[in-house]
Amino acid sequence: MLHTREIVQKLWDAQGYGNLAVWSDGTTAVIAPGENPERDGKAPLAVFKPIPLVAGFPLLDFATHDTALLEHIEATIREAGGEIERED
Repeated sequence: MLHTREIVQKLWDAQGYGNLAVWSDGTTAVIAPGENPERDGKAPLAVFKPIPLVAGFPLLDFATHDTALLEHIEATIREAGGEIERED
């Protein structure tokens, strides 16, 4: 199961290093733009671009509690057929 705030944390950490690929089993990886993100022949559910999503927040805590950001991540994962939950 994927957890929304964990993904936000990983997006925050990935800023300036690449995009964040997220697979249905919960694994993530920072990938370079244009890199093939397949693992064991499986494509990720989503590839998020960290800077447009989290760079506007002055602190990580603001990003992890922004309803619009959390809903965007959840919608993207669910539309790709994944399961995600928002931890308290």
